Formats: sequence, structure tokens, C-alpha cells
Amino acid sequence: MASLPHRDQLLASLRERVAEVTVDVAAREHAAGAVLVDVREDTERAPGTPRGGIGISRGFLELRIAEQVPDRATRVLALCGSGQRSLFAADTLRQLGYTNVASVTGGYAAWLAAGLPVQRGGLDADSSERYSRHLLLPEVGVEGQARLGAARVVLIGAGGLGSPAALYLAAAGVGRLRLVDDDRVERSNLQRQVVHAEARVGMRKTESARMGLLALNPRIEIELVNERLLAANVEDCLAGADVVIDGADNFPTRYLLDAACRRLHLPLVYGAVHRFTGQVSVFDARREDSPCYRCLFPEPPSAAEAPNCAEAGVLGVLPGVIGLLQATEALKLLLDRGNPLVGRLLCYDALAASFRELRLGRDPACPGCGCDVAFQGYEDIAQICAG
Repeated sequence: MASLPHRDQLLASLRERVAEVTVDVAAREHAAGAVLVDVREDTERAPGTPRGGIGISRGFLELRIAEQVPDRATRVLALCGSGQRSLFAADTLRQLGYTNVASVTGGYAAWLAAGLPVQRGGLDADSSERYSRHLLLPEVGVEGQARLGAARVVLIGAGGLGSPAALYLAAAGVGRLRLVDDDRVERSNLQRQVVHAEARVGMRKTESARMGLLALNPRIEIELVNERLLAANVEDCLAGADVVIDGADNFPTRYLLDAACRRLHLPLVYGAVHRFTGQVSVFDARREDSPCYRCLFPEPPSAAEAPNCAEAGVLGVLPGVIGLLQATEALKLLLDRGNPLVGRLLCYDALAASFRELRLGRDPACPGCGCDVAFQGYEDIAQICAG
């Protein structure tokens, strides 16, 4: 029976098939347009990687390289920690049909020793493990995860919509969450407000939510505002936000929030639920083509036309569906990926198990964002809803 080749024999055999280049040559070729693929594991790449390179762990190379480098004639340079795994990676690329590949001698250690440019990931071992599934996504990766970690999302309401949205934003690693709510946990909330618990009935919702969120991810920061959103505090509540999530349950708060987000040029992720139906949209005041909340509801409906959950009831899982869609839109906005729901109203019917999308254009005559509208102060917003 033939013995298996010794490691040194295997590496020698690979070097007969695979070209090698020094880190200096690799840097010059990379600057000239070659693709540099760092095949180390996510945890290895987290502290840093060659600037401009792409990260694909060796074990995923066959599955993901075509997404990143569709043209098999492209010059591809494989890099690992010391220059050995990259030989195997380059040989795999050659077998996959890539005709112009090489392994970088000495790997990342030699790259650092040569003082060549790197990009620091800023993720420690805990973060690299915690967010490992994000790091596998080219649309997120180390850079995107760092963006999430540096972001602040303000959630108005820690109830039915705010609960699932906050849980998934915390799990995703959004670094700072600000919760704005003046209510306390009631037993009737627990059917849908899943961030709270029986033992915390009577506690402030913000504090209860903080406990649940930090139990899930102790590495994020939670800011609490135990106040109702009012004209006097709305801009302070939104200060420093990258994205705002509307989890309110009344029209005065929503009109006020929409006006403040327009004035401060903040993207607002809207969500609402009623009995068995819900809707989601994004009002992004940074975009000229984006409608606002008042393009959708120019004037507030009557209480009979739009009763709240306490009056009309709501299927317990429905806020979870809508809140998760809001969290998804928030993550897309923070990562600047995909197509956010700007100018689109996504409607969900739980009984029919169906989604439908309605186009929502910007209204030139909108009382909120119309061409001739001048800001008259937040008190006017309260007057509109009081009428």
C-alpha cells in the first residue's frame, strides 16, 4: 500500500504547479488591478488584512470565488498567514479554471513585515465569533460589521414593533441603541412585546428592554429616554442618530417624528400594525425623491378609523413580522446595501399570508414636504392631531 506523501513533499509538489510571488510584487500587481484574496479564517482576518483585498476563507473558496471574481482570466493572488495555505488555494483556483493565479510567499506576516498597506478590521476574537455569519457575507464582511458597530439607531417605542426590531439590531451588532418610551410593562404587553418578561411587569419598558437586549448582546450600548416624545424634546431624542425606527402607536407622535426627521435629514423606518395587517416603508429625508409620512397620511384619520391595539386587538405575531422588516430596512440603510423601501409601501396580510407593494410617490402638495411648505414649529404638529 502506497504511503501518503509527507507535508513537505506535498508542498514541493504544489510549488511545481503553482507560481509564487513576493509580497512586494503582489502589492504592485494588486495596485495595477490584480485581485488579492486573503484566504485566512475570519478570526485571523478580523484584526487586519491587506488594503483592498477580499476575504474568502479557504474552506469557502470553491463556493464564493465566482461571486467575487467571475472572469477566470483575471490575475488572482492568494494570500494566507505564512504562504502555505495559499498554495493550496491557488491550486484550487487553477483547478476551477482560473488561468492566471499565484500564491504570495510569506503571506500576511511578510506583508506586515514589509510595511505594506493594511486595513484594520477592529474586530476582536469575541466579535469575530459572534458575527461570523455576517463576516461570510461579501455585502457585510469586516468593514460592514465595523459600520454597524459604530452606528446609533433610535427606536421610538419599546413595545410591539420596537421589541423585535431592537432584539435583532442588538443581535446584529448595532453598537448603540437609544430607546424612547415613557410606559411601563403590563401583562397584556407580553403577548407581542417579546423583549419583556413576566418578572418585569411594572418596570419601565426601557429598563426592561435594556435587560433583555444586554442579555442577548452585552457588547452594545443602550441609552434610555424615559420620556414621551414631545415637541420640547424631539430633537434631543434624535440627536446623533443614523437611522430612526418608528414604533409609535399614535398619530401625534408619528407626525412629530416625521417632521423632526425631515428637519434633521434622518432616514425614518415606518411600521404600523392593525388586527391582522401591517405595513412598512422608509421615509428618507436625505433623498430628494423620498416621500414623507404625510404624503401617505396628509391628515390624521379619526380614532374610529384607526383604533389602537388596545381598542382593536392585534395578532401577537404580527408586530414581530413588521418589526423584523423594520430592522431589516435599518440594517440595509446602515450598510448602504440593497434597495430600501423608499417610495414603496409594503403591506402584509397575515390571514391571507400575502405581501403586496404599493408605489408611494412624493406629493408636491404634501402639507409636510411640499414645495411651498415652510417649517412652522413642532407645536403646529400637535395642533393638527388635536383637531
